[in-house]
Amino acid sequence: MLKIAGVSIVIVKKKFFFTEKNLKAHICNDQLYNCNKDNYKTGLTIHKKKFDNEKRFKCNVCDYCSNRMDHLKIHMYKHTGEKPYKCNKCDCCFYRMDQLKIHIHKHTGEKQFKCNICDYSTMYMSSLKIHLRKHTGEKPFKCNICDYCSTRAYQLNLHMHKHTGEKPYKCNVCDYSTHRIDQLKIHMHKHSAEKPFKCNICDYCSTRMSNLKAHMRRHTVEKSFKCSICDYCSNVIDQLKMHMRKHSDEKPFKCNICHYCSNRKDQLKMHMRKHTGDKPFKCNMCDYCCTYLYSIKMHMHKHSGEKPLKCNICDYFTNRKDQLKRHMRKHTDEKPFKCNICDYYSFYKSSLKSHMRCHPGEKSI
Repeated sequence: MLKIAGVSIVIVKKKFFFTEKNLKAHICNDQLYNCNKDNYKTGLTIHKKKFDNEKRFKCNVCDYCSNRMDHLKIHMYKHTGEKPYKCNKCDCCFYRMDQLKIHIHKHTGEKQFKCNICDYSTMYMSSLKIHLRKHTGEKPFKCNICDYCSTRAYQLNLHMHKHTGEKPYKCNVCDYSTHRIDQLKIHMHKHSAEKPFKCNICDYCSTRMSNLKAHMRRHTVEKSFKCSICDYCSNVIDQLKMHMRKHSDEKPFKCNICHYCSNRKDQLKMHMRKHTGDKPFKCNMCDYCCTYLYSIKMHMHKHSGEKPLKCNICDYFTNRKDQLKRHMRKHTDEKPFKCNICDYYSFYKSSLKSHMRCHPGEKSI
């Protein structure tokens, strides 16, 4: 029991009530307090209903029931579609007053709910509650199959798909499906060749925000992840891990159909398309489709007529990286294709094949 301004109060279930003089037949935690003032009657009645298991007010459309008439009225708006609370600054309307009050903060920019530990602030009490779990470490949503737990209910729902194998989000172009809608959105960029995440320093762009964040580290001077064998260094730990496999010849990603193996998971994934025949990259201007992203990029240049790859020595330009590489041999005088019978060298593999016909009885390579 506490005294405030000379008035005694008692705290029951984190709620404040006046003692015997101000409470009327309030029963909570087996304690009885009486009130002789009628102006507390309404609030007391509503509060008591929270502990009343009887739900007399029933919806005549669905199974919803409540112990409060005002709650039933609000519920009925869902069936009627009525939204009586209208915003006076935009066209939004709501069926609950509290929803309108929250919405108004978007117009005012007010973030009234503030974290008392850091600078975080938000328009919503629910968001603040979730944020505070970062400080407390509380993870109330627990998986009943494994040890996973989360601060948010929707994260637990996503996790449960791993146990059920359910992948409700499906691509309408190919057979891809996933348990997360954000992953489906990222996947759809592959079909459209759209890359919405762009670097503000160079021309790099990506279908994923995580890739852009990793790329942005390249523009920073510091590269803290260094190879212990050679001079390679990176500002991305995963790139260093992939690099280290070059020294160990480790290729942990193996094809279960043929003998192919790789030190990169994405390369194995592309290789598997040779077996499945999957061609996920489709041209939106013709019927062309292909296995690899770079192939669709080169194909699109045919429609646009663009030749973005230029020689830095002469006026030659092309839309294919391999063609530019072959062209550069003319400037460097590099002739990598050698005849194993005579001293002939060539810039191009096709020229060596033609040359081999000059040697009787030899098979062209």
